[in-house]
Amino acid sequence: MQLHGCSWSVLRAFNFALVVLTAVLFATTGCTNKTTGAAAAAGPVDVEVVNVQQRDVPIFSEWIGTLDGYVNADIKAQVTGYLMEQAYQEGSFVKKGQLLFQIDPRPFQAALDLAQGQQAQAEGQLAQARAQLSQAEAQVAVAEANQRRTQLDVDRYTPLAQQKAITQQDLDNATQNNLAAKAQVESAQAQVATSRAQIIAAGAAVQSAKATAETAQINLGFTRLISPIDGIPGIAQQQVGSLVSPASPTITTVSTVDPIKVYFTVAEQEYLDFHRRYSTPATLDAERKGLRLELILADGTIYPQSGSFYFADRQVDVRTGAIRVAGLLANPGNTLRPGQYGRVRTALRVQPGALLVPQRAVNELQGIYQIAVVDGDNKVNIRPVKVGDRIGSDWIINQGLKPGERVVAEGIQKVRQGMQVNPKLFAGK
Repeated sequence: MQLHGCSWSVLRAFNFALVVLTAVLFATTGCTNKTTGAAAAAGPVDVEVVNVQQRDVPIFSEWIGTLDGYVNADIKAQVTGYLMEQAYQEGSFVKKGQLLFQIDPRPFQAALDLAQGQQAQAEGQLAQARAQLSQAEAQVAVAEANQRRTQLDVDRYTPLAQQKAITQQDLDNATQNNLAAKAQVESAQAQVATSRAQIIAAGAAVQSAKATAETAQINLGFTRLISPIDGIPGIAQQQVGSLVSPASPTITTVSTVDPIKVYFTVAEQEYLDFHRRYSTPATLDAERKGLRLELILADGTIYPQSGSFYFADRQVDVRTGAIRVAGLLANPGNTLRPGQYGRVRTALRVQPGALLVPQRAVNELQGIYQIAVVDGDNKVNIRPVKVGDRIGSDWIINQGLKPGERVVAEGIQKVRQGMQVNPKLFAGK
């Protein structure tokens, strides 16, 4: 009896579950039919479309750029001394020749005064030597005049002595006087040579003293650390009271920032591709000069001043396979500063007859790009395409589309292959 009651309970539970399952299936079937009917009644899906555009477009290349001063002048001490004054405001514009720092000039002024005194003394000795030369030359003239007179006496007495008109003693006296006069001439000439040697020595002493004075003058000038260029100085690395010397690090750096340089690295393949397009150095140089560089700042804005090509480095970096290129940008107001980063772009070539569609019309899935094309019967055809470069908000389509075809730009997520749609003009175009 107990087994029979248990079997009856199981049978009742099975029948109840069967009734519930039948009700659920009926309800589901009814909902499906209602949904299908509602979809059919709703009609074609509304989508926004654009026509495929065809035109010549410039192809831009883009690189990471770093700004640097057109000229960066390091300000360093050339003499040893204490900084007494900082004569500029950090970050402000300075002119060429403007005083930046003053080193204590007193020791160098004293050295200059001493050198100038020694130079004056040497110049006095030179003047004295020249006066002695003049005196020696005058003595030579007197001695030569005396010698000529005594020579005349000898010439006159010699025939008289032979005629016994005068005594031999008179001739001997005249001869001795002539020899003495010749000796005086030689002595005076030796004094002239000595005076000339003294002039040479005194002149050398003057030149040495003058060089010492000029060196002292230069060292005194080095106590004034001036800006060698127009530009903006950086933060001072040494403060007033610091002892500086030629071995000290850079005190500050002044940079010319108008124009300002931008450095960027170009891949070797891209560099070669650009050069292969031009057959002669003249055409290559003309194309380089015609390049216009755009700088995209860190906040995404485009710098209003376009730049120009400046130079390419002499070598390719063997570690990266890239070459460093520099451009120049006008920088009125000194807005741009060395050390800033940005993106540099320029149009290196023009692609003729490029097909363009909005980027939002292209659907990417696992590296495959697809576009929903609407045919003349307003039916959707999902096509794979090959994309090229991005131009602003558009994408170049290299393969898979024809000019003038309509593609879905808004509502692409709602369409399926073969679906009937109601196309409208894309509001964003």
